[in-house]
Amino acid sequence: MLLGSQLRRLREARGITREAAGYSIRASESKISRMELGRVSFKTRDVEDLLTLYGITDEAERTSLLSLAKEANVAGWWHSYSDVLPSWFPTYVGLEGAASLIRAYEVQFVHGLVQTEAYARAVVRRGMKGASKEDVERRVSLRLERQKYLLEDGAPEFHVILDEAVLRRPYGDREVMRGQFQHLIEISERPNVRLQIMPFGFGGHSGESGAFTILSFPESDLSDVVYLEQLTSALYLDKHEDVALYEKALKELQQDSPGPDESRDLLRGLLQLS
Repeated sequence: MLLGSQLRRLREARGITREAAGYSIRASESKISRMELGRVSFKTRDVEDLLTLYGITDEAERTSLLSLAKEANVAGWWHSYSDVLPSWFPTYVGLEGAASLIRAYEVQFVHGLVQTEAYARAVVRRGMKGASKEDVERRVSLRLERQKYLLEDGAPEFHVILDEAVLRRPYGDREVMRGQFQHLIEISERPNVRLQIMPFGFGGHSGESGAFTILSFPESDLSDVVYLEQLTSALYLDKHEDVALYEKALKELQQDSPGPDESRDLLRGLLQLS
């Protein structure tokens, strides 16, 4: 995405159309669009030809961008799980790993980044009925690998709002849910994690359209991305007007939900009742 955004900036600075850029590398206008959005891999020759077309002759700048192209083509660790992942999900895992701020609202189950192993296993089993034990365990393993983002040096900020329905809907038995409540209490005390609960008692709110995640990146060239997961696919929205609407909805959810301290108290109450 970073390389694509820089190529778009260079093309626009020269006043070159996507169609003309595509012609220069023997490709279509739509391929240039996908390249600039970071949705396809990059051939070194194509990047070289585009840089020449855009008038980039400085050797240091060319070397930097070509190095970025090589990095972009290196498969991430999550690609080893591609056999058990839906086709649209590896893109999300890559974006999640690159984000400096992850904001999310969940209505069905606890967000994958803060699920316990037992809870994650119950969720995967429910969503992959008939799957082999090995496939279930690989999905759970992937989820646990993703969670390491929150614990390592330079961890992203993670702001999540869970609808109270998430906590009332059991996945697994009583002990699984108790373990999940305790884990949420503990991880919510980490400095990079902000967890809030939207209670039933509030009534209607701005999250009426369902769950969503907003990913923000440290590079100023990259726009925020909204991730919406569906039954058979996922949407990645990066148009400013779309992102702005979801950011507005999330801000209202944050304002209307009890703060982190009150939300922890709610979790403690559920833990005592479970």
